Amino acid sequence: MALDKATVARIATLARIKLTEAELEPLANELSHILSWVEQLNEVDTSGVAPMASASATKLPMRDDTVSDGGHRDAILGNAPRATRGLFAVPKVVE
Repeated sequence: MALDKATVARIATLARIKLTEAELEPLANELSHILSWVEQLNEVDTSGVAPMASASATKLPMRDDTVSDGGHRDAILGNAPRATRGLFAVPKVVE
């Protein structure tokens, strides 16, 4: 797929990239080469290949899912500018 200067200018506008007129032609050639490479990749038969999310099979570490209250209320409220009755005190914003 070959891109022309007008298409590259449109893409640059959508991406909010400022390009000069002199930059459009070389960039159009580069993008055309990239798209032709992607088209070559589409020709590869991958019907027998299972999809994967990563090149290495990893297992995430798991921990027990336990419910707790945190037990750090006083330490957390110590960071607040104001606290009232064990809660964050915020200024009134709605009349």
